[in-house]
Amino acid sequence: MNNIISSLRADLWERLQDTNKQILLYGTGNGADKICEVCAHYGIRVEGFFASDDFVRGQSFRGKTVLRFSEACARYGADNILVLVAFASALPDVMANVQAVASVCETYIPEVPVRGDTLFTREYARAHLAELEEVFALLADERSRQVLCDTVRFRLTGELSLLRATEDDKQTVMTTILRPADYRSFCDVGAYDGDTIRELLAISPQLTRIHAIEPDRRNYRKLLAAVEGLPPHLNVTLHNCAAWDKEEALLFDDSGNRNAGYDPTAKRTAAVQGRQIDALLDGERVDYIKYDVEGSDAQALCGSAATIRAQRPDLLLSLYHRTEDIFALPLLLHEICPDYKLRMRRYPYIPAWDLNLYAVTRG
Repeated sequence: MNNIISSLRADLWERLQDTNKQILLYGTGNGADKICEVCAHYGIRVEGFFASDDFVRGQSFRGKTVLRFSEACARYGADNILVLVAFASALPDVMANVQAVASVCETYIPEVPVRGDTLFTREYARAHLAELEEVFALLADERSRQVLCDTVRFRLTGELSLLRATEDDKQTVMTTILRPADYRSFCDVGAYDGDTIRELLAISPQLTRIHAIEPDRRNYRKLLAAVEGLPPHLNVTLHNCAAWDKEEALLFDDSGNRNAGYDPTAKRTAAVQGRQIDALLDGERVDYIKYDVEGSDAQALCGSAATIRAQRPDLLLSLYHRTEDIFALPLLLHEICPDYKLRMRRYPYIPAWDLNLYAVTRG
């Protein structure tokens, strides 16, 4: 890990400070706003914005007309453009569009965190080298160590090729690292609209008991509707609360954004009750817990520590919401229960989202 950091001559933001090219953002919206704010912090000039042809309707963003890519190339010259991808997507056609742009212009994918403002810079990586190396040593297989190293490289450089190197097939991961065919009970922490429940039912024929936790009121309505269509043999309990490390009232972002989470500083907030998973399960058997709670994963994990120690269920932890999650969450889980074997995998996504830690106690 030290070689990765010490051999890097400049991270992405340092490279952008030195470029003579015109910096254009591919995309508008919240992601572009975040990148513009970081660029302004580092004194990096953003020249303009472009979007996919289907989205260009003469609109403006931050006072500039949003161009088509062909218009941007005609105006500035493809060789004189440096593109920063300013959105997140797992859609194959959208990722293909990014590849097409990268084949024409110098292109990078900055990673700004879903929650918080901390960037994964060279300085940050050096400051947390010991934690990163500790996680590297804990990982149970070579593929996990490669994913960790290439994800660190990507966060430092924004290079698209490193994203492709860390991709794995979801179905293969779920059925080889985990043991879904044996699951009878499941706790879905951050259930959204029931998407994970539907995926798991397809590979878990013995599944009969589900706890689903979803704090967002809009997503909870979707979850209610989804549960109504589930097979009648399933015993499903829904919890409209936030998985937390103690019992307390919380303020959640009420913007309706899929990535909204605990954020008392948001413009629109809603009161949500924080609950411990240990209390919700109350000793009930659980074979598998999935955590995907938009930046509150550490609190959710601590709130289920007793269940983890007593039952050692298979676990999936999301590692991409906060910059520190990539090392802080594996180390926290290891502290809670050192018996777990840890594997890291990532599914196709731009930027390096859908990075997950899989924890099992068997070989």
